[in-house]
Amino acid sequence: MFFNAACGGEDEEKLDGEVVARIGHLVDEFPAGAKVMLLAFDHTHDPDGRRRDDLTTFAVPDAYAARVAASRPGRFEWIASIHPYRRDAAEALARAKSGGARAVKWLPQTMAIDLGSSAAKAFYAQLKAADLPLIVHVGEEQAVEGAARHELGNPLMLRHPLDAGVRVVAAHCASLGESPDLDADPDPAKAPSVRNVDLFARLMRDERYRALLFGDLSAVTQANRADVLPSILEASSWHGRLLNGSDYPLPGIMPIFSVQGLVRQGLLDEGNVPVLKALRHVNPLAFDFVLKRSLRWKGAAIPAGAFETRGFFDRRTAGA
Repeated sequence: MFFNAACGGEDEEKLDGEVVARIGHLVDEFPAGAKVMLLAFDHTHDPDGRRRDDLTTFAVPDAYAARVAASRPGRFEWIASIHPYRRDAAEALARAKSGGARAVKWLPQTMAIDLGSSAAKAFYAQLKAADLPLIVHVGEEQAVEGAARHELGNPLMLRHPLDAGVRVVAAHCASLGESPDLDADPDPAKAPSVRNVDLFARLMRDERYRALLFGDLSAVTQANRADVLPSILEASSWHGRLLNGSDYPLPGIMPIFSVQGLVRQGLLDEGNVPVLKALRHVNPLAFDFVLKRSLRWKGAAIPAGAFETRGFFDRRTAGA
């Protein structure tokens, strides 16, 4: 399903190259200067640092992501993925930083990363020193099974890197599923279940995290997440803290998006439907971008600054 959406073809020997070529073609249809971020994806590891191929759905090495990005520096940047339980995590982070990585990505539920573990806390100190943000998938995970540690996706766990002073991007604004409210009861078995997006919103209201916590907009327009869109569009206090992402190749998987469903929800004007349906078939990155720019709820829209993410990932541009 993923490779079909990425137009990778059926020849497994050429699959990686075809997927990269397709991404290059899609971004070349954007104005000069627009870039995409290519994400690496590390293996699952045990707490003792042992790599678990049996619990790894797929992996994309940092070195590969860096090499592909270097092949098209005018269009590609890259994001590293380093499991904090790795014995060489500190060295891998140093390599990623020197190799131009713009951030580090974790999917705790799939990769079996406890954000409160001693290994993760040691990694936060290194991340802060490297001045690299951490992108963390929080909320329910449905796309990549891996270790299937779903309890590790509780948004409240983000307090660990935030309290360590790390800039954190909550993938998808935690827009799917529920988690135990550990603020109400530290025992997950006794704590009431609360929507993950509401737990994320609680963290966004915490003044201690105003300069540290950000939300990623990838996947929020999918049919199984669209019910949270009014909350995101109305949250004017989140302006300046939202970052666009595509979750590519998922925008190319047509059954998981419903343009007409967004019209029925009152989030999209019917007049936008023809061009959006046409874009889906030719450039899913453009479809994702135009769809989000077209959303409205009671006059509110995603702020334009959410689509200007370079300042966040390039601290030189941000003046740091």
